Amino acid sequence: MTRTVRKHLALALGIATLVTAGATTAAAHPAETSPAKRLRQDVEAIHALGVSGVQARVVAPDGGQTVATSGTADLKTGRPVRSDGYFRMASTAKTLVATVALQLEAEGALSLDDTVEHWLPGMVRGKGNNGRRITIGQLLQHTSGIHDDLPGYTTPKEYYEQRDDVHRPEELVGRAMKHAPDFRPGKGWAYSNTGYVLLHMIIQKATGHPAHEEIQNRVLRPLGLDGTRWTGLSPTLPRPHAKAYQFFGPGSRVDVTRQIPMDQEILSWVTTTQDENDFFRALLGGRLLPPRQLAKMKRTVPVNAEFQKPWPGGRYGLGLAERPLSCGGTYWSHEGGDGGYVTLNGVTEDGGRSAVVSMSEARGDTMEHILEQEEAASALIDRALCAGGPGTP
Repeated sequence: MTRTVRKHLALALGIATLVTAGATTAAAHPAETSPAKRLRQDVEAIHALGVSGVQARVVAPDGGQTVATSGTADLKTGRPVRSDGYFRMASTAKTLVATVALQLEAEGALSLDDTVEHWLPGMVRGKGNNGRRITIGQLLQHTSGIHDDLPGYTTPKEYYEQRDDVHRPEELVGRAMKHAPDFRPGKGWAYSNTGYVLLHMIIQKATGHPAHEEIQNRVLRPLGLDGTRWTGLSPTLPRPHAKAYQFFGPGSRVDVTRQIPMDQEILSWVTTTQDENDFFRALLGGRLLPPRQLAKMKRTVPVNAEFQKPWPGGRYGLGLAERPLSCGGTYWSHEGGDGGYVTLNGVTEDGGRSAVVSMSEARGDTMEHILEQEEAASALIDRALCAGGPGTP
């Protein structure tokens, strides 16, 4: 979830489609199971809120997949949403960053107890900020207290003025240093994109390579995730993709697909529902981190009151959120939202069952609409993960 406020309201256009795939599928149009019907209903419910395009994919423990889409990928042409369409990964990439940081810890290249000052001398100082008191672990868990102040647009005019701006990491950190900390390091929780800007700078210092190269070499290539790409300064996405829209108020809907993400290292990632499912299943299935590091990633603290609204009962580990399931137990996730694309995801404790829903329009003109969309997408994830029955993955 980025600093940019989600602002979308869309036309209720298009017809939902459903595909079920897997080793047991024997016909082009297999009979719908109850979970498949439920998924179709859930994507249609999100679309009915005013979200122009929705795609969702659920992967069962046996590898069978259910995919549902609803709405349109382009409000002008009415072309349908594709189930293999790219979208901006946004803050979900924080889990990629955290995975690499923990791999480096396992290799002895850094410690979670290392201070920011140790790796980035003089970078965090002023207005009460002190890099000598902030650790890598606190950056990963959003317990550093560093105030979040990234650029963002709240009007169409600001969008057109800022969409091609390029920001250096040092500039983004400098913005935060103009503010006093939100709290003393380790004494609270507040989501801080700036903390992850610092993390990718630390990864580069520790490895000699940009964070996106380490992510590519350590995570994406070993897993064969060819649909997840770092786009750098490119203002658009690979094809196919749905256009992204942002609603700034009545009568003011803007196609915001074209833009250079404010933080290229972390936010310039695009992916697919297939790849995002595969990544989270591999992570929770123990294929990316040693048991000790995965256990550290899953040690959580409660999120603050602001985030309890969209994430009721939510807790946060190291680049990974934990949320309760209605059927018992919890699931792991990290949603992302930026530039019109909003994506929620979830995977069960053992990595066996996972779900991803990506929306190409965000309704952010009011807090009521923001929470309404969040709740509908969260309900989709919950039902998909609970499809195996109460308390089962």
